[in-house]
Amino acid sequence: MQADQFFALPDSLQRFAVQFDPSAPVWEWLPKIKQALAGLEGNTSEREIPPGVAIEDEVWLDPTVKLPAQATLIGPCWIGPNTEIRPGAFVRGNVIVGAGGVLGNSCEFKNCLLMDNVQVPHFSYVGDSILGNGAHLAAGVVLSNLRLDQKPITIRLPESIAETGLRKFGAAVGDQAEIGCNAVLQPGTLLGKRALIMPTLAFGGYLPEGHLAKGRTSITMIPIRD
Repeated sequence: MQADQFFALPDSLQRFAVQFDPSAPVWEWLPKIKQALAGLEGNTSEREIPPGVAIEDEVWLDPTVKLPAQATLIGPCWIGPNTEIRPGAFVRGNVIVGAGGVLGNSCEFKNCLLMDNVQVPHFSYVGDSILGNGAHLAAGVVLSNLRLDQKPITIRLPESIAETGLRKFGAAVGDQAEIGCNAVLQPGTLLGKRALIMPTLAFGGYLPEGHLAKGRTSITMIPIRD
């Protein structure tokens, strides 16, 4: 489950490329987020910040980032060009965002890497997770990142169980993957490129590239055909 099976680091984030080995297991990227931001210097003193936007620690914003009337941005975080931050967004440290994304209203982001054109527009939690280019979380999606028993997170793969060694791991969501409204991804979920999760579903484990997960009492994985 190499990282490059799920996404490619875009040009907007190449300054961090040394930290993110495309051949590494995808979950090994999570601790690298904090390392990538080590020594970051904020630049928010260089622009006008709306009175309702609270900023703590080192926060770097591209000049084209659109700020709302109210939000909380806690560093270290780096937010790339043409990203829109909407009212009530809560960025809670160790967050990297590429170009053209949406950090939506009443959404929380913590220890996560969001690549280009990621859309998280409404009422979601994204913790200890990686979202690939063009990934979309519909309203109310939660990426659960902690097991109820708080044991290290494992991942159910088709032929084995992967030991991540991580106590907190939400999801790795591949390029162009989409998650329907009010779905919950269980800790340690992997979604391949262009994988789709139907609304209200609770899904865990691994959904291969180009597959759809649906069903309430059981999970059916259906290949998507063009």
